[in-house]
Amino acid sequence: MIIGHDIVRVDGRAKVTGVARYVDDVRPDGCLYAATVRSTIAHGRILGIDLDPAFDWTDVTVATAADIPGENVVALMTDDQPVLADGIVRHVSEPVALVAAPTRDKALAAVAHVVVRYAPLEPLFDPEVSEGNAHRIFGDDNLFSRIDIRHGDADAAMAAAERDGALVIEATYRTGLQEQLYIEPQGMIAEPRADGGMTFFGSMQCPYYIVKALGRVLGHDRLNVVQAATGGGFGGKEEYPSMVAAHAAVLAVKTGRPVKLIYRRDEDLRATTKRHPAIMRYRTAVDRATGKLLAARVHLLFDGGAYNTLSPVVLSRGVIHAMGPYACPHVWVDGRMVATHTPPNGAFRGFGAPQVMFAAERHMDRIARALGLDPLAVRQANLYRDGDVTPTGQRLVDVGAGEVVRRALAAAEAPLPAFAGTHRPGGGGEAARRRAGRGLAIAWHGCGFTGNGEAAIEGKADVALEGDRVVVYSASTDIGQGTDTIFPSIVAQVLGIAVDRVRNAPHDTDLVPDSGPTVASRTAMVVGGVVKQGAEKLREALRAEVGGGPDEPFDALVARRKSSEPLRVRAQYQDQGAIWDRATYQGEAYPTFGWSCVIVDLEVDLDTGEVLYRRLVQATDVGRALNPTLCSGQLEGGVLQALGYATSEEVVLDAQHGMRNDRLTNYIIPTALDAPEMITEMVEIPFAHGPFGAKGIGEIPHDVPAAAAAQAIEQATGVSLDLLPMTPERVLAALMGDA
Repeated sequence: MIIGHDIVRVDGRAKVTGVARYVDDVRPDGCLYAATVRSTIAHGRILGIDLDPAFDWTDVTVATAADIPGENVVALMTDDQPVLADGIVRHVSEPVALVAAPTRDKALAAVAHVVVRYAPLEPLFDPEVSEGNAHRIFGDDNLFSRIDIRHGDADAAMAAAERDGALVIEATYRTGLQEQLYIEPQGMIAEPRADGGMTFFGSMQCPYYIVKALGRVLGHDRLNVVQAATGGGFGGKEEYPSMVAAHAAVLAVKTGRPVKLIYRRDEDLRATTKRHPAIMRYRTAVDRATGKLLAARVHLLFDGGAYNTLSPVVLSRGVIHAMGPYACPHVWVDGRMVATHTPPNGAFRGFGAPQVMFAAERHMDRIARALGLDPLAVRQANLYRDGDVTPTGQRLVDVGAGEVVRRALAAAEAPLPAFAGTHRPGGGGEAARRRAGRGLAIAWHGCGFTGNGEAAIEGKADVALEGDRVVVYSASTDIGQGTDTIFPSIVAQVLGIAVDRVRNAPHDTDLVPDSGPTVASRTAMVVGGVVKQGAEKLREALRAEVGGGPDEPFDALVARRKSSEPLRVRAQYQDQGAIWDRATYQGEAYPTFGWSCVIVDLEVDLDTGEVLYRRLVQATDVGRALNPTLCSGQLEGGVLQALGYATSEEVVLDAQHGMRNDRLTNYIIPTALDAPEMITEMVEIPFAHGPFGAKGIGEIPHDVPAAAAAQAIEQATGVSLDLLPMTPERVLAALMGDA
């Protein structure tokens, strides 16, 4: 048995011994090094670009928008973002020009001697001003996207409930920017080929995004994209690598030589996409005796930044998840994604769900506080159950909400570990005044793409018999989550062979079909299902070739094979017939949902506002744990990243809304020293259409730890914080009554 057991990850040895080839480990012959000239203002017209005559330009190539061989556009959902600013800049750090030189130091020095002259224009930074159209910067209404979900009649139900004595509770919740902070910065190599085409090798999540984007930039499709070993992504290497590849491509075309572009950490932090900030207003009518939801009006305002990127998809998931895992008969959610003159925001683990579920969970706490009820009792009164209908009209089955709560509560009964906080440097020792608190929050998360998204993508994978070994051909990349271990495990289980006889082909678009992007908690669940189907098809193709019964072992079939040619089959995602109306956002939003309950124990230092985490318990519905160690690793890494979102990760902006704290020394993420003890319960409620029952788990651990931490802080101190991050300064201000 392979599935359900801990198969050692196939890339582990190469990564810990240094054999794995990351993009910066590779230097093609004649390679030049690139660097980017970026805007120093948020909004303005470009009057000219000058080269400092005092600098030696003899071995430096400079490229501007005029040098782009095809279209000046980073093709994604819309065509609004240029490869290089041409005539106008719309955010600080926007790429304006490129340089290439024989060494990285020379390229960076050259950037400092490119002088861009601007005529500044008034920038718009406030999303609420943007929503009000007081300052028009995009289209007719400054909206990248707007989505309304109406279920029942929220206004009429709200008015009736209020007349009947229900309690109406309203509040506003805010979340800030968050940086993905993958361990390896963005990087790409563009190498001209003898046939006039180009090969790209780099750090990425979605090779076919780059194929589609670069075809327009280059003006031809003679290109292939190869994923290097990738040091993390969390969404930050979903769409952004298309920009990095485009810049390397422009210089490679102009010079005729390979070009490597690797971001410095400070540049990566300043220039790349972040999690969208959000302002979320909730108004609910609730039963005074139980806290049961009667009606809800929710307004979501997300800041998309200067360009659209993937913002409509973020808003889509946000509006669908806005009520959290709670049933309400009358709901109206209106979501707006607005343009501002801040650096564009984009994909990040959770895709809009962490923002709205922080708000939904804090609102449940507010209801409990107003009614004098136990916050858990209010949640249990409203939790989804089998047969309940969501705001999109989807009738739920196999709801795991109650089970994950039960499992988490049981696990949390264990005694807390000895607290090492008294021994922390500068921690105040025994004199420190700390108060303990516990918080609980519950998440649901739609697995895969929304609505008919998977049917539109038609994800594909090939499985091939090559000699006596099997090869998986897929564009689904491994960015640390273990895909390159999971896929061979699935194939080996289906074929009844040892897992070391199955390997993954390089993620090279010349070799592998388009499996769809490595995003949306879909890789193991959706593409893994396609791979499983491919293994089954391979067995049948081999049996058709050599004869034999349906139960004959795979190796017996292989032994009778006469041909030495590879036997390769293709599998494709099979739509389950989901009914989805994109115009009204009604129907089956996701093929299945995951469920999770998080319980956080912490202490708050009353003199500094510092939050010290002691333990985090999570019980999460994973469908089926294909590889328990990899599964728990995803869950535990996700909740730690979410604790950073909760209390330490704050993007500090300057006057032009550029990131001031652009170093690892002042953008504070949790380290191993900050991590609490973790108890991770994997609840298995199988999904019928996932491989061996598996669901997606990549995003759900990020959804509600911040809300659990906020409830714990409130229990410990009596202060209620409704914005993220809850930094020591904000906690202390609240304790002093200044929040």
